[in-house]
Amino acid sequence: MLRFRALCTTGFLTQQMCQRSGWHRKSDLLRPFLSSVTLSQFKQPVAGLGMDELLSSVVPSLGTYETRDKNPPPRESQILEFMRYYRDLASQDKSVLLEKLASGYGADHELVADVGTRLLDSLQRDAATVLQIEDRLRYYLTPRYKVLLNYLSRLEGGVKFLVDLRADALDILESKVTDSPHIREMNSILKYMLSEWFSVGLLNLERVTWHSPCELLQKISEYEAVHPVRNWADIKRRVGPNRRCFVFMHGAMPGEPLVVLHVALTDHISSNIQDIVREISSMDTDEEAEKIDTAIFYSISSSQKGLQGVELGNVLIKRVLRELQGEFPHMKHFSSLSPIPGFTSWLLGALSSQAKEMSGSDIFTDAEYQEISEIVGSPPMESLKRLFSNNEWVRSERLVNILEKPLMKLCAWYLYKEKHRGYALNPVANFHLQNGAVLWRLNWMADKSPRGISNSCGMMVNYRYFPEDTSNNSAQYLATKHIEASEQILNFVSQFQKNSKL
Repeated sequence: MLRFRALCTTGFLTQQMCQRSGWHRKSDLLRPFLSSVTLSQFKQPVAGLGMDELLSSVVPSLGTYETRDKNPPPRESQILEFMRYYRDLASQDKSVLLEKLASGYGADHELVADVGTRLLDSLQRDAATVLQIEDRLRYYLTPRYKVLLNYLSRLEGGVKFLVDLRADALDILESKVTDSPHIREMNSILKYMLSEWFSVGLLNLERVTWHSPCELLQKISEYEAVHPVRNWADIKRRVGPNRRCFVFMHGAMPGEPLVVLHVALTDHISSNIQDIVREISSMDTDEEAEKIDTAIFYSISSSQKGLQGVELGNVLIKRVLRELQGEFPHMKHFSSLSPIPGFTSWLLGALSSQAKEMSGSDIFTDAEYQEISEIVGSPPMESLKRLFSNNEWVRSERLVNILEKPLMKLCAWYLYKEKHRGYALNPVANFHLQNGAVLWRLNWMADKSPRGISNSCGMMVNYRYFPEDTSNNSAQYLATKHIEASEQILNFVSQFQKNSKL
């Protein structure tokens, strides 16, 4: 009991919040405590099996094509033992196990080659024969471990286990500890499987309020990746009047929000994040629905790394847009207020290139270059690199004013012109543009937090959603890589292009 009360008061979750969530009886209070004791203190050890023995016992033989519907599955107790064993491994040992599983229990390449040869020889025969051999080839292309993954997904907690397992696979690939093609293949197979299990029709849209379970509020605060939640009063504001918080949930992962979207309800398109996340409001405030005509999507966070690449965030925004149109039929403006991660790093790279030239500037006009030099000294590029690296430039009001126009032009160029494989280099821009939004407005000093200054020199951007145009914009961007942008953005790009050699 004492332990549970301590947990409730950790961070911003107060005992009052936990009581508010309906835990009034002793049995209710003890249930999460007893559950954690059962899982952590009384867990039975694995029954003496080594890693190789365990894998051979849980990965079933694929069997022949003719007996494909009669292959005996592994016992449920064996699969549960595998789950317990894997969870208890250190990160390094998980890497070893996944490599053994991916490389040692994949497809039989010789058998695949044999069936592939038969397929080539049959192409001149009747369609039924060709299709039958193609089906046989698909069967033998299935890695043996995929059978285990399917069995895992059917157990309670199995889908969450696989989501976490894919997160481990992504960590292995990102760390570059190994460049295993087998791990890459397993990651692709898991992504495909999870994309099917987490399709739109299987997701539940839920609105989070102050009366939602405190465990859910706690998770939302922990998963917030854009604007960190400071305390319980902060999360209370973010789910209170003139705010909406929506999550996608999945029946196979109860209590786990998959992706979280925070929305501010206003009468204008916001240009400053502090006005949204630090605005003081009372829970007793009544919403004036007739004055609300704008929805600002100011934060979207994924909570499950293992679902990376599975389209959830873009679907969530579209679902929420329809939800808000239903609640506020007169609402006519839908916009994000988005960070621009990576801009400062890109800017420092551009300044480094300019510093090597040692002759004027290709990213500032002559007048801008002269004004900046008068403040930071000449040549100014190295000084600017230092000032942008440590955020000291914001201490000079004169420098902030002088840099506003050139940095806005640079940022517009970065968002509109800098590309990766033809699409927007900036990941947030690419997300909203794929979703059919318009690159609409840059906002100077919109996020004065240390994080905002470090990431994007304090700038933020609005991506406008015009419901009648989103489908066409999305299709055009994906097909032709065209970015739909406002006059403000295009003017900044044009001004910068006149002087730049980037």
